[in-house]
Amino acid sequence: MGEPWSNIAALLRQQKLLAPQSLRERLLQLERPASVIAAAQSLNFSGGMLTADMLDAMVNLADDAPSPMQTTTSPQSVEPVAPDLARTVAPLEAPQPVDLMLRNNLPDWNVDDFSMHASDASSDISVHYDITGNSTTEGKMADITACFNDRLQSIRKLIVQNSNLPRKHQEIARLLAESSRYQGYENKAVAIGLVNEPRYTKNGHLIWGLEDETGEMTCLLTKRSGDDRDRAHEQILEAGLMPDDVMGVSGTFSQTGDVFYVDDLHFPLEAKHQKVSAEQGVSVAFLSDIHVGSKTFLEAQWHKMVRWFHTDPLAKTIKYLILSGDCVDGVGIYPGQDKELAIPDLFAQYSEFARLLELLPEWVECLMLPGNHDAVRPAEPQPTFEKDIQQDYNTTTFVGNPCDFSLHGVRLLSYHGKSIDDFVAGLRTVTYADPVEAMREMLRRRHLAPQWGGKTPLSPEPEDGLVIREVPDIFVTGHVHGHECVDFRGTTLVCSSTWQDQTSYQRMLGFQPKPCMLTIINLKSHKSISIPFA
Repeated sequence: MGEPWSNIAALLRQQKLLAPQSLRERLLQLERPASVIAAAQSLNFSGGMLTADMLDAMVNLADDAPSPMQTTTSPQSVEPVAPDLARTVAPLEAPQPVDLMLRNNLPDWNVDDFSMHASDASSDISVHYDITGNSTTEGKMADITACFNDRLQSIRKLIVQNSNLPRKHQEIARLLAESSRYQGYENKAVAIGLVNEPRYTKNGHLIWGLEDETGEMTCLLTKRSGDDRDRAHEQILEAGLMPDDVMGVSGTFSQTGDVFYVDDLHFPLEAKHQKVSAEQGVSVAFLSDIHVGSKTFLEAQWHKMVRWFHTDPLAKTIKYLILSGDCVDGVGIYPGQDKELAIPDLFAQYSEFARLLELLPEWVECLMLPGNHDAVRPAEPQPTFEKDIQQDYNTTTFVGNPCDFSLHGVRLLSYHGKSIDDFVAGLRTVTYADPVEAMREMLRRRHLAPQWGGKTPLSPEPEDGLVIREVPDIFVTGHVHGHECVDFRGTTLVCSSTWQDQTSYQRMLGFQPKPCMLTIINLKSHKSISIPFA
């Protein structure tokens, strides 16, 4: 046997790869696993599930065939780690250096991909959804019922439209009354409803209640082996389900009619989204979680970015700057916060942030929405800031959280991202180390915060404002102080970077933020680039 599995697992995590049990033995027999796994980056294999074909290509590139009779010493660059005994929700490894192609100490870019100066284009912002001024809920049971009915009806239409249902769905009460018709594989039943109390059995099966306006039935998704294995089912079993998800199921009833055996699950996201490209080649930049007022706000790096805005040719293409919440640290947000504040007055924090935005060039227009640290109601969807806060800001458009809007015809969905906390707690495949996985799950469900009563306070509006009614071309969040920009089924996912250093709470968790990264996307070419200022 060669390298210990703990070291190999650490190497795989550096490449954001997961290895199935079927490949574990091959990995253990590699002569130089560090060279083989490092080859994943050259082959653009970073991120996702490792397959046998991928491993073959990595071995060929590294010229390292498996040799079970040979052993090797541990690489000095990898510290031994303890076996995974529980799920880790925050990265514990030291931050890795970012490998960037540089031009004048900044990432390289192509002029053709960022083709137009922002000053040559007029402003074009169209807001499709913003709760500001449109909140009508009184928080009564009738409002909660109306909100869930709207969610169920809206997402049910999307499931029917985008999923390959084997037959027309029926009301759950009717299926229960006629359960004897849907036993055996010849006659499948289809239902769409809300998920209640998902949980695992001691054998690893997944069981939950599925509820619609007429009734509730018990659903069971079983682990399969051999020829019956299904990758889509394994992914659901590995991740789990979120309470209050809306989903479709097809399958058959047990002989007693009290359990519905699920053959397939149906989600509302279409297979591929077709992006819209703007006619004008201006760009949009993204930031979040500035936390002005905190002692850990990185002011020197902010001024470094301001100088870049005034001097770099790429900066002249940036027409819009999206600020996705928590621009100030707030007051009284968590116990002991006053000891970590450089500006203890809330309005002084907003005034200071307005001053910092004034340092940006005049061609940059800001769009600012609130987060959980801001002076708005905590329940989502959140209306925008009060007028006495807005009065200090120029060339800034204030919107609620979330906000669905278009820039030059390109559709964007900006959401601060508080519900990422619920996705980390509820789904076993989502961690703070990879927050874009939570964003993928939001799009799969076409809902930003499905769980009622979790970590995210929700406002029960008659029209559920957190349903993703139109798939965006660009989907952006913040909140978790990470950074990522990837494509998912035709939508560009942006996890906006923070401008705050590691806090004492993050240090306690072992969480290392990724601060001071400005993500830029051109609205015509959809090319993206991230500029580091740390």
